[in-house]
Amino acid sequence: MNSAPSARKRVASGQGTLLSTIGHLWPYIWPSDRRDLKGRVMIAMALLLAAKLATITVPFTFKWAIDALSGHPSAPGAGAFDSWLTWVLAAPVMLTVAYGGMRILMAGLTQLRDGIFAKVAMHAVRRVAIMTFEHMHLLSLRFHLERKTGGLTRVLERGRNGIETIVRMVILQLAPTIVELALIVGVLFWQFDWRYVVVILVTVVFYMGFTYLATEWRIAIRRKMNDSDNDANTKAIDSLLNYETVKYFVAEEREAKRYDRSMARYEDASVKAYTSLAVLNAGQAVIFTLGLGATMVMCARGIAAGTNTVGDFVMINAMMIQLYVPLNFMGMIYREIKQGIIDIETMFSILGRKPEVLDRPGAKPLAVGAGNVRFENVVFAYEPERQILKGISFDVPAGHTVAIVGPSGAGKSTISRLIFRFYDVSGGRILIDNQDIRDVTQVSLREAIGMVPQDTVLFNDTLRYNIRYGRWDASDADVEEAAKLAQIDNFIRISPDGYDTEVGERGLKLSGGEKQRVAIARTILKAPPILLLDEATSALDSHTEKEIQDALERVSKNRTTLVIAHRLSTIVSADEIIVLNQGEIAERGTHQQLLTKGGLYASMWNRQREAEEAREKLALAGEVAAAPNCNPPSVEDDIPTPEDLSDPLSRATAAE
Repeated sequence: MNSAPSARKRVASGQGTLLSTIGHLWPYIWPSDRRDLKGRVMIAMALLLAAKLATITVPFTFKWAIDALSGHPSAPGAGAFDSWLTWVLAAPVMLTVAYGGMRILMAGLTQLRDGIFAKVAMHAVRRVAIMTFEHMHLLSLRFHLERKTGGLTRVLERGRNGIETIVRMVILQLAPTIVELALIVGVLFWQFDWRYVVVILVTVVFYMGFTYLATEWRIAIRRKMNDSDNDANTKAIDSLLNYETVKYFVAEEREAKRYDRSMARYEDASVKAYTSLAVLNAGQAVIFTLGLGATMVMCARGIAAGTNTVGDFVMINAMMIQLYVPLNFMGMIYREIKQGIIDIETMFSILGRKPEVLDRPGAKPLAVGAGNVRFENVVFAYEPERQILKGISFDVPAGHTVAIVGPSGAGKSTISRLIFRFYDVSGGRILIDNQDIRDVTQVSLREAIGMVPQDTVLFNDTLRYNIRYGRWDASDADVEEAAKLAQIDNFIRISPDGYDTEVGERGLKLSGGEKQRVAIARTILKAPPILLLDEATSALDSHTEKEIQDALERVSKNRTTLVIAHRLSTIVSADEIIVLNQGEIAERGTHQQLLTKGGLYASMWNRQREAEEAREKLALAGEVAAAPNCNPPSVEDDIPTPEDLSDPLSRATAAE
């Protein structure tokens, strides 16, 4: 869909009005590249007209049959009487058959029209839905960090339904209704007189006026109902996604009450919505009945005066009932279209939201040669008043490993997000092989970088699917080789379904270490020239960590590798270690050089070593306590006290 951006602009600009909405949806109803769909639209319009002509003929056949049954022509002789009797018996039967036949034809043409047009309507729904889905992926990380997944999926679902409602209602209901209404008014003017037309027009005006006012009143109620529905759905999904946390804190009752509060608001809004609908339907019925009664009284007086027949009386009743159908549709159409616009207006607002990070005009693919990464005086802030990075500069030479460490909040993870262009720098620039990453396409940039995040979230699919996500065209043998390098192949093979084992929602069926090894295998399979490791072994035990560190070292050989580390023992062999503190580079050098300096890095290292030794002593103390007649050694003096961790930097370091 090359025209998707312009289409998004067209759709987003037309919020709130039916004509503008139809105008922006029309390219999907009448797609320029689909002659088959255009043909379906034209056939549906022809069937629409034919069906309405059949519809308007039905009351005439009814009238003719009634007049034939109630007629008493003179019969001068027996032969004439026989002829008249034959006509009387034959004409009503044939007219009744014609009446039934016209109703069958009307229904058949209508259903055929709906069936032929269904593909057009659903194609439009699909095109706009996929356009919205693609646009959501184009929006910035900031948008997705702020979003509520449950509410967003609900918006997409109701938006799809709203588009289908508008397309089907306008083409299959509104246009036929207007045609039928015009035909009925013309027939009544021709068959009766202008007074009937006046009564009908007055009825229609009052009916539609009441429908408009009542529907506008219901719109506010519908908005509240939608908001309550979104809120309830969001809370339900949020609670279920955090199932384990709910269990940890025995919060089932609290979560149920929280969900019930949202459902109570939804219940209240829904009751008001149904009540208002009852008021609307009752008002419409009263207005129409008054109009129907007026025309019936006029026709009854005409029969008494000899100007109308009983067939006319039946016909005017049938015509008014016939009019009620499109009138009822007009009210329903207005309500449904108005509600449909409400349902898709949030989708339109998403389509109207511009991506924060865009490819520049004429951006070229990234050409990776050696794979050198350079930060030049990079400045960045998520919010203007809170600067995260304050002019940092460093190089990651091709084939080298550079580690970035620092206390929590120093800006380590921000660096990884900037390299991937989830955000653009506020100042300075980031270069890969002397190419500013803002001048290249985002797709080519991200294809060149492999990422192993600290918090791995997997798709609710098989292990094979999740590993192959790194390189979709990889063979099964490549997938299994990557799993071996990531030290997860043995685990997979002892699983009942092997590589076809389902990992569950967000990978919850796997342990933290297993999920992280899947992420490592996925990146190994991608085989990028640049590696970005965000504490890739943080969820692993010491033995597995050593194995995977060895695997990562083999994978990162001859590749440019940037390691964001919290556990300092994992980066002692890095070519250079950069220590960040409050968005600035506090120290840099090799592990041994930084220890010799005795600065921030040395302090962090010593704190972590002390914490590890304390844990080892606690473990030893537990083993001794379990043995008979043995007193555990005192380790209290070796455990960091709350006072030791009162400093924010110390607390952050110990936590990491």
